[in-house]
Amino acid sequence: MNTLVVSTFSCSFYSFKKDVTELFLEDMRKEFVTAYEFMKVNEHKSHLLMYVTDLEKLGDAMANPVATEWDKKNNCNDTVYKIELIE
Repeated sequence: MNTLVVSTFSCSFYSFKKDVTELFLEDMRKEFVTAYEFMKVNEHKSHLLMYVTDLEKLGDAMANPVATEWDKKNNCNDTVYKIELIE
């Protein structure tokens, strides 16, 4: 399932991308994310496109204590969209 995560945060985009990739996406890739791509909107906002094979596992990963603490520390807010192809 194609998924878009729009994130705003108080840290720099570089720090955000590095932390999210190292702390979360590497493990997600092993279990339920088959591909992803970051896009910088501005220094405090990103779009993350992912192909997710299990949305429930994504929800669990985003709600785990490490993720919620990181979000709190960096004033991160995520909005997750399921993307469907229009034919």
